[in-house]
Amino acid sequence: MKRLAIRIVTGMALGLILGIPQAFAQGTFKIPYPFQAGSAKLPKGDYTIIQKDNAQLTLRQESTGKEFPVPFTKRLPQPKPPLAEPQLVFDMVGNFAPSYTEYVTDYVLAEVWLPGADGFLVHTMKGAHKTQTLKGQKAK
Repeated sequence: MKRLAIRIVTGMALGLILGIPQAFAQGTFKIPYPFQAGSAKLPKGDYTIIQKDNAQLTLRQESTGKEFPVPFTKRLPQPKPPLAEPQLVFDMVGNFAPSYTEYVTDYVLAEVWLPGADGFLVHTMKGAHKTQTLKGQKAK
């Protein structure tokens, strides 16, 4: 009976430990322009990108604490040598909206790179565009 109780308690403890979501890797960024990540249009500011698990990225706006899910389509192989700091890659696209008299640049989050991990392809831009890489810091 005592052994059975120990096994049950051990199994429950193990289940709790495995069930707790932990951040695998994360990075902080000061993004100097409004941008789009997934379906969210976000203002410039300080953000932390967090890999919650193998299937989910989350972008946290530091000023408000709001979190936005960032879906990704596939993993990208880690570069050689591995990155020492986190990086975001944005696609820069020219746009005449909302009026046809003013030309603006839209920034769309395309790739996320966290130190020591494979990258994440967030968005694929078709047509003419440029890219801009923004370096961040490892989150503490």
